[in-house]
Formats: sequence, structure tokens, C-alpha cells
Amino acid sequence: MRCTQFYPVILTGEVAETAHFYREHFRFGTAFESDWYVHLQSAEDESVNIAILSGEHETVPESGRGRTAGLILNFEVEDVDAEYARAEAAGLPILLPLRDEPFGQRHFITRDPNGVLIDVITPIPPSPEFLAQYAPDAVPA
Repeated sequence: MRCTQFYPVILTGEVAETAHFYREHFRFGTAFESDWYVHLQSAEDESVNIAILSGEHETVPESGRGRTAGLILNFEVEDVDAEYARAEAAGLPILLPLRDEPFGQRHFITRDPNGVLIDVITPIPPSPEFLAQYAPDAVPA
């Protein structure tokens, strides 16, 4: 399979509120908007997309209807400290405060209005114990 684009779609009962959240706090712009579906594209990188879909829409099979659960969205950024300051100033819920992880991340976790976890990350050098677990071309700098 040759994939031409990949993006998460968040199922929700609050399409407009969820789209507003990502536009306001994560700098997405609107590429398409209806009352049941919104396609958002990063204002900083057009290859980064996310979609918001009414969990009760007819295009969603009945067995999959409802809300998104069991999902963490990772946003890898250049300056996680600046993003953390922005998140705190905006009053976003901080579920995991900013911290360094030995496996090679400096990050914090917040959530969107649906409870979807958002992990904002800047890669950092891993500890020696984790370094051996990385493929040679995948080691964070």
C-alpha cells in the first residue's frame, strides 16, 4: 500500500468546540468545515493534518460510533518549554508536568475537550541504558 496522506480523525459529539480547540491552542487552520466534519491543517507544516468527525455521523459504522478513546496524539516540536508556557498561560489542563525522560524525550501531556491525550515532545539525547534500544539512524539528538 502506498499511503498518500495519514492523519488522525477524532470522533466527538462536539465538532465545533473540538476544532476550535486545535485552531486556538495548536495553530491549525481550517481546510474544510461542515457541521459534522472539520479537516484541519497545521499553519506551520501542511503535511500535518487532523480531522474532527461527529461520532454519530452516518459514515461511521454503527459499531464504531461514539467518541474517540484510548488515543494519545504526539506533537513533536522544536521548543517544548515554550509550548508548555503557552499551554499553562492558556489554562490547558496539565496532566503530566514538563519533564525529561531517560528514553529521549522532554515532554508534557494535556488533553483536548474530548479527553484525548496530547503529548507535546522535544527529543533529547537518551540515557546510555536506552541508547542501545534505538536503531542507529533513529537516535534523538
